[in-house]
Amino acid sequence: MTVFLALVALALAGPWGATAAARRLAALLPPREACLALTGAAVLLAGGTVAALVALFHVPFLASLERLPLSRVVAEWPAVVPVSGLAGAVLAVQAVLLVRRWYEHRALLARAWASTGDGVADGDVLVVPGGDAEAFALPAFRGRPGRVVVTAGMVRALGPAEREVLLAHERAHLAGRHHLLSAVADLAAAVHPALRGLREALGFHLERWADEAAAGSVGDRRLAATAIARAALAGSAAVRAGGSRNPLLSVGAGPVPQRVEALLGSVPVRPHGRALRVGVVCLVAVTAVSLLSLGLAYGLHEYVEYAAEAVRGR
Repeated sequence: MTVFLALVALALAGPWGATAAARRLAALLPPREACLALTGAAVLLAGGTVAALVALFHVPFLASLERLPLSRVVAEWPAVVPVSGLAGAVLAVQAVLLVRRWYEHRALLARAWASTGDGVADGDVLVVPGGDAEAFALPAFRGRPGRVVVTAGMVRALGPAEREVLLAHERAHLAGRHHLLSAVADLAAAVHPALRGLREALGFHLERWADEAAAGSVGDRRLAATAIARAALAGSAAVRAGGSRNPLLSVGAGPVPQRVEALLGSVPVRPHGRALRVGVVCLVAVTAVSLLSLGLAYGLHEYVEYAAEAVRGR
């Protein structure tokens, strides 16, 4: 049982290293693939963490199902009751945080839609009055289709070509359902604190994905870089640093200088050579930590069954 406890501790601590590996992998990939890799890593690591905690929480219950006296379990592993209780408490806290985060997202969407009541529709664009320069993708909500919301202040701050880039950027967020990826990473971060790093990295790569889509739409990477920089400066008061917890993805979110620099470079390509090998190692590390956690849940169940058989055979 000491070995199992050590492995469980490794499984719960593993996401710290796996998160760093996932971020490294994302840095080697084009934006779209980076977003999918980060979201997948968040789901795997969160699931593995929950599996390890559930395995610990269920030890006394598994023993009772196998008709193994709890006193016998405590004799073999004196810390079983407090460890199981702690795992249950952590699971309860995680459940509360998950529900709270979900309602925060829904409440934010409801407030955002309510704030566009006086907007003027132009196709999939809603222009709302206001001097602040803001623009964001407003996802579908309660039967209403997704919209690109732009304030009158942002419209005045940009020229016609730059507005085209802005709209293409926000439309890319809607078309790619980026708010769902952001929400998944945010919910995963409620399960394990290490996963907050994935949430922040995903926020950046989602913006890069939309940046590249906008550049491809207008066919001019320099124009796209200029438009994004100008929009971010115009809306600096409304910029949400990182933007990963906010489902209303904005053109001014994230580290804008890095995004502009990337647009002034060449079109992102998939890694090859040494970069590909590094990426494979990072992917293996993330998968290994997740599988270790899932394997522990099964292995702990088998261990209890084995112990029960040993007691019955005496």
